[in-house]
Amino acid sequence: MTEITEFIVDKRDLSKHRLAARAAPQLMDGEILVKVDRFALTANNVTYGVVGEKIGYWKFFPVTEENEGIIPVWGFAEIVESNHPDVPAGDRLYGYFPMGSHLVMKPEKVTDARLFDGAAHRAGLPPVYNAYARVKAEPHFDREMEDERMVLFPLYATSFCIYDFLKDNGWFNARQAIILSASSKTAIGTAYAIKDDPGAPRLVGLTSARNLNAVDKLKIYDDVLTYDDIDRIDADTAAVIVDMSGDGAVLNALHKKLGDKMKFTSNVGVTHFDANTMGPDFIAERSQMFFAPGHIQKRTQEWGPGAFEKQAFAFWKDASIKSRDWLVIRRESGAKAVEKAWNEVLAGKTPADAAWVVGF
Repeated sequence: MTEITEFIVDKRDLSKHRLAARAAPQLMDGEILVKVDRFALTANNVTYGVVGEKIGYWKFFPVTEENEGIIPVWGFAEIVESNHPDVPAGDRLYGYFPMGSHLVMKPEKVTDARLFDGAAHRAGLPPVYNAYARVKAEPHFDREMEDERMVLFPLYATSFCIYDFLKDNGWFNARQAIILSASSKTAIGTAYAIKDDPGAPRLVGLTSARNLNAVDKLKIYDDVLTYDDIDRIDADTAAVIVDMSGDGAVLNALHKKLGDKMKFTSNVGVTHFDANTMGPDFIAERSQMFFAPGHIQKRTQEWGPGAFEKQAFAFWKDASIKSRDWLVIRRESGAKAVEKAWNEVLAGKTPADAAWVVGF
């Protein structure tokens, strides 16, 4: 009998975790069992945990204990058992999986290119997370880019959404775009997209002193400053802020510096999740949490199914190839490797130019 191993965290303290093992249930009609091959771990996954209650990320892979949960990850899986007539064993999927070894799924809306997990508890969750690519049927599938797809596609898809959102809103009449946590991969992807648009505002990257040289070498920001250099920000030029950090002290100082020139802040991530408390000068009325699946749904309604995804995929592939110049992927397997990678990513110790790909 197949044994399922799951990496379970304490929702109240993500540094507390345990491994749990259970027997795989007998499949019902229409269900499949997949073995999760490999998955990426980045700061994006930490964000899933930090805002899990607010946005619903804990609902994808529920557990019995109320204060525990499973962090979602992006990866590849092989179908090892199938009770579905249109989804055979041996098929390979890319999509949203638990930090675990296996997952029971109930495929619906099956086409040659993709399927959706129709499990009852996922019915009200964003469709982008319930969709799985059947990669063997993809004409553009490149197995040599699997690692980049796991690490960068979720991040660069968000990057493209942010870029498209800002452009759709006329850049909020800003003449400079300030990106916080400029070394994060989602920030870099956003900078790639903005840099390629000749009508976009100038780009300013804010990062830690530790990452200053690495960010500067990317040559995608017009200016790169450290968090200690906020006083050097041009306070006379209208600005839009893309915040990947969630660092309340930094945002408070930046909002205070810019005042009325701060036209809009898009709060995207929480790479500095332990500092996620805003100060008295934070301008809440011109700040908003950014939710990429919501933007994708908006574009799907406006442009039709698949149109936005096609643009986002083309951007991801081009940006991922560029990223090979600086990105180092660390590949390890086994429960200890998963634990090590999670602890390092959670502590913010993974270098800006590195990413983890692991599996049980």
